[in-house]
Amino acid sequence: MKKVVEFLQANPVQYFATIGEDGKPKCRPFMFCVEKDSKLWFCTNNKKEVYAQLQKNPYAEICVSSPEYAWIRISGKCVFENNMEIKEACMANPIVKSQYDSASNPIFEVFYLDEAKATLADFSGNPPQEFTL
Repeated sequence: MKKVVEFLQANPVQYFATIGEDGKPKCRPFMFCVEKDSKLWFCTNNKKEVYAQLQKNPYAEICVSSPEYAWIRISGKCVFENNMEIKEACMANPIVKSQYDSASNPIFEVFYLDEAKATLADFSGNPPQEFTL
């Protein structure tokens, strides 16, 4: 988990893919919020298309690369939880704070990846590292 979190923090804009309501893939920039209790937490709001997509099909994949051409791919099931401790932790990010103002904002949602698996790879010729989170 430590390697995964460090990679996400070092590369703060990830790409988050879901299945759209039209059955086709949808990908957008996203940001990792926090790791707590061995769970990777993210946030969004319940007015966005991504929220509706995850309600219909909760499986998603995240991918990001580093400037050194290493990359990580993480897949899992998105589980929404009204967790005020996590919402408060997300408010430490100025971008999140500017969008939602407070953890109690009724449109502000947090979720973690359950059944998560990660692959960390690069172009070194070494085999990818596989993680079950």
